[in-house]
Amino acid sequence: MKFSTWFKKLYIGSPLGRVIVWVTIIALICVFVSLISTNVKQKPVINSINPPVGSPGDIMIITGSHFGENQGSSYVELGGSRVTSSGYLTWSDNMIKIVLPPNAQDGLLFVGTRAGKSEPEFFANQSGIPVAVRPNVQTTSPVLEEISPDSAEIGQIITLKGSNFGNVRGNSLVLFKANYTGQTGMVESTQTEYIPASERDFDYEYWTDTEIRVRVPDGASNGVCFVQTSKGNSEAKKFSVPFSYGKKVYSDEKTYVLQVSADIENQLSTDDALITLYLPKPQISSAQRLSNPTESSPEPVSIDNQFAVIHQTNLNQIPDNKMRFSQDYVVSSCAVTNHYKTDVYKPFADTKRLLYSAYTRADPLVPSDNSSVKKLARSIVTNPNSEKGDIYHTPHVQARLIYDYMLYNFKLERKIRTGNAKPVDMIQRGSGDAYDFAIMFTALCRAVGLPAVPIAGVLVEEGSTCKPHWWAEIYFENYGWFPVDIALAKGLPFTPFKPVENKYSFYYGSLDSQHIAFSRGYNEFKSNSQNSKIVVIPRSYSFQSIWEDASEGATSYSSLWNDIIVLGIY
Repeated sequence: MKFSTWFKKLYIGSPLGRVIVWVTIIALICVFVSLISTNVKQKPVINSINPPVGSPGDIMIITGSHFGENQGSSYVELGGSRVTSSGYLTWSDNMIKIVLPPNAQDGLLFVGTRAGKSEPEFFANQSGIPVAVRPNVQTTSPVLEEISPDSAEIGQIITLKGSNFGNVRGNSLVLFKANYTGQTGMVESTQTEYIPASERDFDYEYWTDTEIRVRVPDGASNGVCFVQTSKGNSEAKKFSVPFSYGKKVYSDEKTYVLQVSADIENQLSTDDALITLYLPKPQISSAQRLSNPTESSPEPVSIDNQFAVIHQTNLNQIPDNKMRFSQDYVVSSCAVTNHYKTDVYKPFADTKRLLYSAYTRADPLVPSDNSSVKKLARSIVTNPNSEKGDIYHTPHVQARLIYDYMLYNFKLERKIRTGNAKPVDMIQRGSGDAYDFAIMFTALCRAVGLPAVPIAGVLVEEGSTCKPHWWAEIYFENYGWFPVDIALAKGLPFTPFKPVENKYSFYYGSLDSQHIAFSRGYNEFKSNSQNSKIVVIPRSYSFQSIWEDASEGATSYSSLWNDIIVLGIY
């Protein structure tokens, strides 16, 4: 019987036969389609090879899909030659690791499986390339993988691990979410939303390309932490601050536009006479998170110095025998209110910390090693009920005793002292100006082992006027900096934007947003030469070792440093 006759008889004469025929046809079609789709889907696909340029012995990572879970008979072909079995390190469906063979040459790279060959990627042998390969920006940006621990108090050390941090820190930063409550000022940016670990507080302990050890800076809060380098910012990781020792409140932010200036005239000099001016720069801190130089006249030689914008010119090139050097700044300042928990404070434990040693020793500004200062400091913190003359060791008790002693035992001179006046004279004189009060409070704190720093700056008052002013800060371990303004507590004339009901309690731990700091401690500049003529301005709004530096050829000239001008308040 012919096949056609049999098929007609089966298909037409039997319902069951028709079912069998259709099932068979559908099954054949499914098998055919499956074979085609399997061949298409299972063909290996290469997404990337790393490195695309390398040398024999380098490890290459091939990423993609459909490589197969096991190598089996599959292979990698490079430059027309298959990699031998000893060259494969790992093989999975989406990644292959191989060691580049000794005979690796420039050419196309394929992955081959039973389903066929992948599309090729090009590989180049590094030894055959005469010019350097441009780096991939994506691989040079910092990569933050881990923060350990991810919760720590102010001043405690955390470790950041990742890659592309740089072998040296340079200008790179670790930034934390800033502690702030309330509306921001005129400027809202990374500089106000985040706060960097502080160089002045010695927060950076260790820095390599893959690991950073840094202390949580004063002013940090719950939120995130990330690394910033010249190549960009890393991904931010979650980080929290427990505030077990109390929490500050930063609020009422004001943005100021200030101008610092000096006039030079009546010069009589040789052709090569130079003058260098150090125009003070407002300092970054937890309460003063923004300090940007803007307009300059003339163009400065440097704005990168941490403490000043530096101007320099030849005196004989000054037109019309008179010239003004000016620098404008945009500065933000927050009011600070401290809520510290006195019951958890103990003596400073980490006395080997650089911040502790730097801010408890004497320096050219703070005479904490003076015998009269040391004697007075010890008498203030001695327990009067102790027969052995024991002293109070708790930091906040010591600080409050010194604060109260100075308030009740020294008179405030409203007029700034001149001449060869020294703060330590207060002990004999029984009085001093705001400068003396800030320096002596700092010295007494350091003499008993309390880290403290004097601050110079200005007070901005109603009518957009300002005047030089000085105050101090104490550092409480695991808490941060604690402001103290004895002169205002003592009654120095000042009109705050918001009335202060109790000056005595307010200015021990709190400040308004009208304080602008230009110096946090002593700023030392080196003279340009041994024969330079140095000008120092005592009891001014910046603690600087040099304000002007004129070279030997400057026979004579006159200078006038103007009062700071407030160009705007926002």
